Amino acid sequence: MFDIDIQIDRPVATVFDYLNDIEACSRWYEAVRSVDRVSSGSTGQGSRFQFKRKIGGKAIDNTVEVTEFHEPDLLTIASVNGPTPFSYRYRLSPSDGGTRLHLTGSISGEGLTGAISLLAPLANTLFKKGMRTNLETLKRLIERSAQ
Repeated sequence: MFDIDIQIDRPVATVFDYLNDIEACSRWYEAVRSVDRVSSGSTGQGSRFQFKRKIGGKAIDNTVEVTEFHEPDLLTIASVNGPTPFSYRYRLSPSDGGTRLHLTGSISGEGLTGAISLLAPLANTLFKKGMRTNLETLKRLIERSAQ
């Protein structure tokens, strides 16, 4: 498990809107190549998405479900199948005129095969570093947008 905090100079509702647009996360989440909605309706608890990711040069598919949804301050997504089981819990709170985004994440290298499976014991450490980079990209994307 790992935790990351980041300050974003935009209101909580704006940051939540970006996180809630799960199908667009490939714009800021480097490993995600595409996301397709597999459930109907608007995003909420129980919504499901098919994530196509590339990790260590290997294509990986995960079905991901929204397991917690409380607009505008809490969104949790978790894989329900596929290799590299993960959960990302995004909690937002007002801070210094903007938003404090707190991510609690966990990931396992369980299910990886071949040479990349050697990295499985380091999964949380590697993904924490990668998620920090992803959240910095998200921050830049949100802060460059119009308010």
